[in-house]
Amino acid sequence: MTVEAIEDDKISIKVAEKEEEEVYEEIQPPTKRRRLESEEPLDSWKPPSVTTITNPTQFTTTTYHSQIPSLIASDLKAEVTLGVDEAGRGPVLGPMVYGIAYCLKEYQPKLKEYGFADSKVLKDEKRQSLFKQMEDLSHELYENVGWATTTMTAKDISSGMLQSTAGTGAYNLNEQAHDTTIELIKQVLAKGVNVTEVFVDTVGPPITYQNKLKSLFPGIDIVVTKKADSIYPIVSTASVVAKVTRDLNIQYYNESLPILQNHALGSGYPSDPNTSKWLNSNVDPVFGWCFGFIRYSWQTAKDSLVKNNAVEVIYEDQVKKRDNGYQDVGDMFESKTDKSKINRSYYTSTESVSL
Repeated sequence: MTVEAIEDDKISIKVAEKEEEEVYEEIQPPTKRRRLESEEPLDSWKPPSVTTITNPTQFTTTTYHSQIPSLIASDLKAEVTLGVDEAGRGPVLGPMVYGIAYCLKEYQPKLKEYGFADSKVLKDEKRQSLFKQMEDLSHELYENVGWATTTMTAKDISSGMLQSTAGTGAYNLNEQAHDTTIELIKQVLAKGVNVTEVFVDTVGPPITYQNKLKSLFPGIDIVVTKKADSIYPIVSTASVVAKVTRDLNIQYYNESLPILQNHALGSGYPSDPNTSKWLNSNVDPVFGWCFGFIRYSWQTAKDSLVKNNAVEVIYEDQVKKRDNGYQDVGDMFESKTDKSKINRSYYTSTESVSL
């Protein structure tokens, strides 16, 4: 992997953190922060994008698709509009969730009447109410709107971004986001849904991303733009699906895993005082934090490991091999070149971890 590629990936992380930090600060100024989803008394409802996770302690990326809405399934030749948005690109903890929503082209204006908008400007109760209506078998939205999510765990995000440590080259955040979007669209098309137009909230330069998608889906009209979640109701719907799934995913882990219970995790954004406090108060000197829940590739996490005196770990494949075996352990401490505290975290392990 080239130095330029590594630097580009570092920039990608910083941009992701900065963009979402700005949104977080805009909605929740430090002087008057609302309580966060994981700390609010919510009812017991959780969407199937959370409840269908079969083995949560493995922190494996999962995808869930709703049934094809009856009004689309009854006429698979009818033209369908699809929107794409994400939630959780910038936080240091928890997943990034990609959501899609789709409906008949003529139904899209009706979504605005129900109150779908950029999820960041809606209150928690409104977001959840809209999503619950989409899952209510007796509701009009259930008959008209399909949806899907891919919940990309912190473990898998970081594993991809830190692949360069093993010499295979980093799988940066933008590439992961693009591939997830592409796969979700392909999966809906594979179900026989006649998607004729797609609206996407951009990741990276809009024109470059739009041309990439058009080359993969030449028969579909595709628009990639900033603020798509505020412009197109179908993207607003995808935004709600993604945001609620992420928030309740964090709440689920906060309530279910003993290592996280009774902790105020906050939103996951580094500027959130609850997140910062938890991050710096719960550093294991060897393993860092909860398996799979923290993005170790984030600079915030790396800085916290150093700040809190995490031990330096030297791995076997970092040791030079001699003809008569590996070099003496003492030699490793005489000429260290890697100054990082923990340069590979155990979340990449395939072994089962008990929490």
